Amino acid sequence: MLFKTYSIYTTRTKHLLHRKSLISPAFNLHTKPISSLKVVWRRDPQLDHAIERDKPYKICSKVVKEVLNEPGQVIPLRYLENRRERLRLNVRISTFLNRNPALFDVYQDRIKPKSEPVRFVRVSHRLRNFLEEEKRIVLENEGWIVSKLCKLLMMAKDKVLSVDKLVHVKREFGFPNDFLVNLVPNYPNYFRLIGPPEEGKSFLELVEWNPEFAKSIIEQRAEDEFGLTGIRIRPNFYYKLPPGFFLRKEMREWIRDWLELDYISPYVDVSHLDQASQEMEKRTVGVFHELLSLSLFKRIPVPILGKFSDEYRFSSAFSSVFTRHSGIFYMSLKGGIKTAMLREAYKDSELIQRDPLLEIKDKFVQLLEEGWQERQEQLRLQREEVKKNRVMMALGDGDTDGQESSREFDGQEVK
Repeated sequence: MLFKTYSIYTTRTKHLLHRKSLISPAFNLHTKPISSLKVVWRRDPQLDHAIERDKPYKICSKVVKEVLNEPGQVIPLRYLENRRERLRLNVRISTFLNRNPALFDVYQDRIKPKSEPVRFVRVSHRLRNFLEEEKRIVLENEGWIVSKLCKLLMMAKDKVLSVDKLVHVKREFGFPNDFLVNLVPNYPNYFRLIGPPEEGKSFLELVEWNPEFAKSIIEQRAEDEFGLTGIRIRPNFYYKLPPGFFLRKEMREWIRDWLELDYISPYVDVSHLDQASQEMEKRTVGVFHELLSLSLFKRIPVPILGKFSDEYRFSSAFSSVFTRHSGIFYMSLKGGIKTAMLREAYKDSELIQRDPLLEIKDKFVQLLEEGWQERQEQLRLQREEVKKNRVMMALGDGDTDGQESSREFDGQEVK
């Protein structure tokens, strides 16, 4: 078990604070700094399993994108083999292709006109059909993609984000590969590109503020509840600790008081708030909650979130939020990468809050499974053929032995 421990008050200071908190219960919340709380990280096997289960899908997706980015969408097999380490493949490319027969076709061709033929890899017919389905799903959900992009800009302090950073997170939020070329220019009322892209200093700026996009998932949830029941509830976080997780009394009291603070929308201006204040902590948790809610899998690697520290006003120790609020988030260490996950989006290891763009993943997994089933069937037929040949050989050997024995018997002298 890993522990994350923060600085603790001295005994004298702690005693004085306890005496003052008896006079004013709110004193404990507003005087005790967040850094004084000891937080324990505990592994959640179910949520770790959710990450592990998606590993084959992500590896296959990486290899597909590698081939699609090549001129003509073909590549010599040996060139692809040289990129195994970057693709984090732990098997040879030929083995990968055999295990995933639905993705690619292998054929012979020449790299140069007079060179010897070598094996090339190209997109299979079934994968091309999937890519057409992907375009259809993206087109059907274009409005949702535009709102996501607007929301990311609206949460930023200057309503501007680096294009490089947006490209880096496009997979996390389900943005199409060509969103800057084929989507952004279609919405000049929302987006403006600033600066030359080729120099890596271009930015995407929000042009128009849409009040409908300025509602967080939590605020929308409270509105939906009012529409269903007629009872207006206060927007706040779901807080549910995982089984077996224990909080010390001091931490339980702090969380209780912290939840009583007013919810601060990630879309409001907080330039007036002190970075170390409880209110800023509430707003920071709200931003992370919104970012994870907008992501495809309701989880984002912590290093990726860290790239936006300046734009979203995260403190240098922002990752401690995920362990401090373990009833809202989980920080997985699976694969040696810290990944922030939204607890309420999962039931055990199953994702229950599904993004409409996840239909793309479902179609891709279906394609992979069809190939896996075909391979299993081929292996079964091969095993049956080997077994049949062994039986035939055994029968053949038996007949030969019988004939030899008969000849020996015929040659014997009968007495």
